[in-house]
Amino acid sequence: MGKEECKTMLDALNKVTACYRHLVVALGSTSDSQNLREELKRTRKKAQELAVANRTKLTSLLKDKSISKEDRAEYERLWVLFSSSMDLLEVDMKRSLEIGQDFPLKVPTRHLIQTGMTGSTSTVAARAMSVQNMKYEADSNIDTADLRDLQAEIGQVSQMMEEMEMKVQVAPWAVEAKQEAGAELKSNMSVGNSSVGIISICEEEPKDEEGGALFLIVCIISLC
Repeated sequence: MGKEECKTMLDALNKVTACYRHLVVALGSTSDSQNLREELKRTRKKAQELAVANRTKLTSLLKDKSISKEDRAEYERLWVLFSSSMDLLEVDMKRSLEIGQDFPLKVPTRHLIQTGMTGSTSTVAARAMSVQNMKYEADSNIDTADLRDLQAEIGQVSQMMEEMEMKVQVAPWAVEAKQEAGAELKSNMSVGNSSVGIISICEEEPKDEEGGALFLIVCIISLC
């Protein structure tokens, strides 16, 4: 029961951090807006709540001396995955802070970048928050207040990661993977609410007049 609960909690964290990364990509582009900033704010707070829950659960299990060797190995593997997810979250939060400072919305100091991205990001944010529709709050001070909060939260995440390393001694290089690298890319991926990506295959005819093998360009589009 403990292992399944941990996997479920970690899966939820991974999906929210993936959604956050997807939203950060739109910062500073022509898709940027106050709604996007609000979506980023809510998504990162949700990720931090899930991170605290994962840390509390895994820490208590790994400190339990009565668990079997097999269970400990599995919890250590989940701990490494959790730590990796936290590393990504911290990187994206720092990136969000830097871009947010460079592209303020209230008093623009530079033109938004035409990245080719169009459309709303509300669907991605709604999935991260597990809601049908996002409700936005008009915040005229989002350029300063939110960035100040974000900077403080980055410090909290960094501190939490340092405390994690002190409380639980798990060497990442000593944890064995349960599958080969890239195995998830070789498996059949179903597109649905639980899918983590879509594989788009585009065919490109060879330019060589003598012919040749058909080239397949496989593009992995990360979703949550």
